[in-house]
Formats: sequence, structure tokens, C-alpha cells
Amino acid sequence: MLCTIYKSSKKVETYLFVKQRDDFSTVPAALMSMFGTPTLVTVMNLANKEKLALADIDKVKENLKEQGYYLQLPPPKENLLDQHKEEMQLKYSIKD
Repeated sequence: MLCTIYKSSKKVETYLFVKQRDDFSTVPAALMSMFGTPTLVTVMNLANKEKLALADIDKVKENLKEQGYYLQLPPPKENLLDQHKEEMQLKYSIKD
């Protein structure tokens, strides 16, 4: 299963997978507007892959079959302050 991957010109670390190069006919217009001008990254054969770096390959394949595209969003940013607060709460609740 071949797919073409584009990066967004408006959203950092956001990628769009489509079945055919330069064919965005299955992608909703609102999504394309938010995505911006697509920049070609690569063409990939998913049949030769067992996994992808930041996306579930089975979900990518399923979305390509059912929707005709897959949108990969960036991973959520870590909130170190919230993590620290949570760790401090655990630390002090154990001593009590």
C-alpha cells in the first residue's frame, strides 16, 4: 500500500498521509485550509513497514482505506510544572 506524506506549512510537526501524490480530493476543505500548503516529504510503501515512528501503522492503513487520508498531529507537550506538582503531592501524601 503506497502513500504519500506531506508536512503542513501552518502547523509544526503535522503530517498528512494520502493514497496518491497530489490527490487531496478525500481531505475535507476545512482541514486543508488549516493544514496550509502541503510540502512533499516522501512516498512510502506501508506494506513493507511493521511500524512508524510516531503513528500506529494499522490506524494509518485503516484511515487511508476508509477516509482516503490520515492526519498525524504532534505529540502533546509535556507540562513539567504539572508533573512536579503531582510528584510533590504523592511525596507528601505518602509521609502523612
